[in-house]
Amino acid sequence: MVHHAIVGLPNEACGLLGGRFGEDHVTVFIPTRNADESAKTYSIGPDGFIAADKALGPSGLDVVGVMHSHTHTDPYPSPTDVAQADNPLLVGWHYVIVSLRDREPMLRSWILDGGTIVETPVAIVEG
Repeated sequence: MVHHAIVGLPNEACGLLGGRFGEDHVTVFIPTRNADESAKTYSIGPDGFIAADKALGPSGLDVVGVMHSHTHTDPYPSPTDVAQADNPLLVGWHYVIVSLRDREPMLRSWILDGGTIVETPVAIVEG
């Protein structure tokens, strides 16, 4: 995810997270293109969701969230992020944000639900 964010500069980068819905475990990251081609916003086009279906479907996994980068701000959900997440179809999704503001990238994860922002722990688990 961090590599994809860096390669996406100067624009925000994005991708989809795969796992089993209802579990707090992401098993697959599917890099996608930022259809907005913007340093301030992102959107995942239909091609990104088609790629996710192809990657996740055979394993019985679901899209459980989204990753995007912030090129100049903290890895905290922006008002735009919160507004875009205010959708009943996205309840329970994980929102991973990679900040490239500082020399060292920062990655944090959030659950956004109806304007409520809750940070979730991130751990890299091998296997």
